[in-house]
Amino acid sequence: MIEIDGSVKSGSGTLLRYGITLASLLAEELHMWNIRAGRDKPGLRHQHRQSVLACRDMSQGVVEGADVGSMEIRYKPGRKIKGGHYKWDIGTGGSTTMLAMTLLPLACFAGEPSTFNISGGLFQDFAPSAYHMKYVLFPTLRRMGIKADLELKRPGYAEQGGGIIKVSVEPVGGKIKPIELVSCGEVREIQGIAICSHLEQAKVSDRMAKECHRVLRQEGYNAKIEVIYDTSANHEGAALAIWAETEACLFGSDRAGKKGRRAERIGSYVADNLIQDIKSGAAVDRFLADQLIIYAALADGVTEYVIPRVTDHVEANLWLIEHILGSSGARAEATGNRIKIKGIGYSHR
Repeated sequence: MIEIDGSVKSGSGTLLRYGITLASLLAEELHMWNIRAGRDKPGLRHQHRQSVLACRDMSQGVVEGADVGSMEIRYKPGRKIKGGHYKWDIGTGGSTTMLAMTLLPLACFAGEPSTFNISGGLFQDFAPSAYHMKYVLFPTLRRMGIKADLELKRPGYAEQGGGIIKVSVEPVGGKIKPIELVSCGEVREIQGIAICSHLEQAKVSDRMAKECHRVLRQEGYNAKIEVIYDTSANHEGAALAIWAETEACLFGSDRAGKKGRRAERIGSYVADNLIQDIKSGAAVDRFLADQLIIYAALADGVTEYVIPRVTDHVEANLWLIEHILGSSGARAEATGNRIKIKGIGYSHR
């Protein structure tokens, strides 16, 4: 049985999400307590609960304690990961992308292609945006042999949610490939999307894009930012995402709107973060830095990449893969800003 004290390292939901993912892949029981003990609202929130239930669904397992607010669960996955078509509604503005990230490794090793229709929030603080997943994470994972795509069907914002994404995943033909990203080269192109819902009168999308352009131009970068005024969302909201393609890698930056947060502030924030990550000498952005860890740990070989900085999530994920996969040969180390991970060469079980 896998035992995890959820208060270690960051004490965040990432330990729960990837803990339940790895338990499902290994077909091992999981006991986790002190879930999200380090957060203002500890225990399972709606998006964490749905992550547990969705893994249960895909592995045809059973779970105890999967209630909102619960700080302890016991999970017994089934013996097989089942692909196919799934539909989940978080019921709040909880992150649809976080749920998709929990399930993506399972879908890589399912017996058939998987499609997830997930309702909830698409743009919010402290969660990757749907655009980053589509234009940065998924293209990077393709280099590791993972074929996934995302369709944004309806925008949705924190706290109300109501957004919908559709994620499609093909099973990996054999094993995940390791990747090496140690230098990025020159920036070739920067693209982006400025979207708002029911805020056209205030020209929010144009203002976000204009300020982002201004800050990027100061550093010698030009960007093509698509401006979208949406009317399909259930409520008002806004988000800006940009991504840069270099000679060897991808960087992304994004920011959700929030009451009292000016459009110009969003534009400058997104541009500044992208510039910081590129200038850091890294070969991945601050989000990919922790998102790639689980795939590197499952890959067949050694993955190595340079990150902008070591974050709490990076430390937590490195600890988790050694805690769960160490006995199978996984090794992880961070030397300065260089991450090196020896994967276990996981294959269909």
